[in-house]
Amino acid sequence: MEIISSFHRDLNDMREYYESGKTKQASWRESQLKALRCFLMEKQQHIMEALMQDLGKHQLEAFRDEIGTLIKTLNLALKSLKAWMSGKKAELPQVALFTSAEIVSEPLGLVLIISSWNFPFGLSLEPLIGAIAAGNVAILKPSELSPASSSLLFSSLTSYLDNKAIKVIQGGPQETQQLLEQRWDKIFFTGSARVGRIVMSAAVKNLTPVTLELGGKCPAVVDSLSSSWDIETTVKRIIVGKFGTCAGQACIAIDYVLVENKYCSKLVELMKVWIKKMFGENPQRSKTITRIVNKHHFSRLNNLLADKMVKESVVYGGSVDEENLFIEPTILVDPPLDAAIMSEEIFGPLLPIITVEKIEDSIRFIRSRPKPLALYVFTKNKTLERRMISETSSGSLTFNDAILQYAADSLPFGGVGESGFGMYHGKFSFDTFSHQKAIVRRSFLTDFWFRYPPWTLNKLQLLEECYNYDYLGMLLVMLGLKRSSKGLFANHM
Repeated sequence: MEIISSFHRDLNDMREYYESGKTKQASWRESQLKALRCFLMEKQQHIMEALMQDLGKHQLEAFRDEIGTLIKTLNLALKSLKAWMSGKKAELPQVALFTSAEIVSEPLGLVLIISSWNFPFGLSLEPLIGAIAAGNVAILKPSELSPASSSLLFSSLTSYLDNKAIKVIQGGPQETQQLLEQRWDKIFFTGSARVGRIVMSAAVKNLTPVTLELGGKCPAVVDSLSSSWDIETTVKRIIVGKFGTCAGQACIAIDYVLVENKYCSKLVELMKVWIKKMFGENPQRSKTITRIVNKHHFSRLNNLLADKMVKESVVYGGSVDEENLFIEPTILVDPPLDAAIMSEEIFGPLLPIITVEKIEDSIRFIRSRPKPLALYVFTKNKTLERRMISETSSGSLTFNDAILQYAADSLPFGGVGESGFGMYHGKFSFDTFSHQKAIVRRSFLTDFWFRYPPWTLNKLQLLEECYNYDYLGMLLVMLGLKRSSKGLFANHM
């Protein structure tokens, strides 16, 4: 493909441009961040149109989840850039006389960012902000499954950003594979675990560091709540955290709900009420719910419902429109735990509710499965809250809301275990694309003679006192007035 051939020709030029030191300058980083902000503001309508074309995203959802969050992140990066770039003084032990140290963040070099289709601008530009702020040169590979968004990034970013340092490559799996065969200083990937394994395998060849932002089954635990306000708020937040976030096609969307048997029917009935209030009697006509990205994913979701026992567990919704790639918000109660809908990440508007005898049983259920990217717990029980913190592991843990953690630049966003590794957002994005270099400066004015061979028991005794920061003890050993109480290695000297 011509674009890949061009990329091969330009790769060395990008490395040379990085080596020139241009991208390390604060002025260059600031200018590129400002240009990226201009792109978002000036192309806002084009971005919304592309998201509507690719996914049927409503303008409000497009701004909330992509444009708005990116502008917010850029404002933070521009405000904090000098502080992020500044060296941080490091504390040294007292024994390091006349010595100072600092930690300096330096860019990694040439980085590859491979993004996903469900948030084609957010998942492309959020890591790119960190790569630019850290002073790298970068190749961005948007997903071919969101072609309108990918095309807009390809055609427009080059007119805003320094295209000697930042390039967009379009294409499918073949082009991605060719990119992965190159040598990179960092690969940042967002997508499925299946493709994540391919990325990891390719990175091994050059020992390239990798950040993997994957997904998994993100549960919501709903405790019994006494206040009707709390119950309704919980239901509304669950519905938005599932059906109102790219129709559940999001790595942090609620995948399933855990609730006590006795509380299930009340929860389901309230969900039915609020789904109708939010999306109307005919959700497809509301133009509020995102459509399924393509026929392949539509068929995958439809097949999850094809199992006879799964179909029997549907208590609300379930209608599909293949021609328009639309699936109605669907609630299922206690589908078989060994069915595909409970073993695979759903990534769509199907919401299983799993009942337990006691809400504490949800902890065992969560622990028995791969660690989720996000865990949501709705409760006012402080004991349950403490147990969830100490007895479960997840990329993030949010109490009494959903999705909120993604918008917080002050929090790291990333997975653990099968949901991925590495983190980004805000300063964490800057750190992800930086190397923390330790710098030590030592004076010639003083030295410890006992640090040099030949080794003797007396030197060992002095070293023991040195490591204990006991300078009086060191003096007494040198004067011959003290013997080491530990006598380490004495028989071997």
